[in-house]
This record gives sequence, C-alpha cells and structure tokens, in this order.
Amino acid sequence: MDAIAIDETLFAQLDPPLLSGSGCAECGVVVFPAADRCPGCAGANVVRQALPGRGTVWTWTRQSFAPKPPFEAPASGFEPFVVGYVDLGAVLVESRIVGEVVIGDQVELCLLAVSDAEFSFAFEKVASERVAS
Repeated sequence: MDAIAIDETLFAQLDPPLLSGSGCAECGVVVFPAADRCPGCAGANVVRQALPGRGTVWTWTRQSFAPKPPFEAPASGFEPFVVGYVDLGAVLVESRIVGEVVIGDQVELCLLAVSDAEFSFAFEKVASERVAS
C-alpha cells in the first residue's frame, strides 16, 4: 500500500510537492493552510493557490521534548527535531525543517514520512550550487 497524505488539503500537488494556500482577491492577504474566508478583511472572495516550493528560513528552534497527543512517538522513541517558520514571500509557513539550518538559509519543500502509511511536509536546506572556476 502506498503512503497517503496525512491531510491532502495541505497540498496543491505532490510531484513536485507544493503547498496549497489561499489568496484574497479583495485585500491580497495570502494564508496557509488555505481558508474559505480572508483573515485580513473577512471577505469570501478567496482563491486557492499553489505556494512557492522554495523559501527562506525566517526563524527556527529545536523541539527537544515530545509534543502533546495526538503526536505518537515512533517505536524507536522520540528524537528531537527542528521546527521553524519559512518565508515563502507572501506568507510565513510553520513547518518541520529537515537537517541543520541557520536563519536566512534557502530551503525547499519535501515530503516527510510520519508513519509507514502517511506523510506530511517539511522543508530541507537547498544544496549549495557549485560555481565553476
């Protein structure tokens, strides 16, 4: 059996993965996750849109203790992880971040297995591009 998204409404597409947000046609506010009404002006003229797949680490912290339920630690036990905000231009997205990062690093969206049957999303550092000499 293939893994399924823990919440398929979070994604605009899976290959390559892009998150689904919404943008207000009245005031321009963009939010994630997508909403039926604008939190900026309370307008209902919102449109679902794919968010950029790359962004910049705005801030981060290391989660050193297990979150409250419904979080379930794997059989191997809880392992600390990085969580932060990623600036996608029009919106900040709170997310797990894979690997070590510093504020200002470029990151890209990836799929993150949360069990054998389900996945969610995270961001991971963009590999440095080599400059030819």
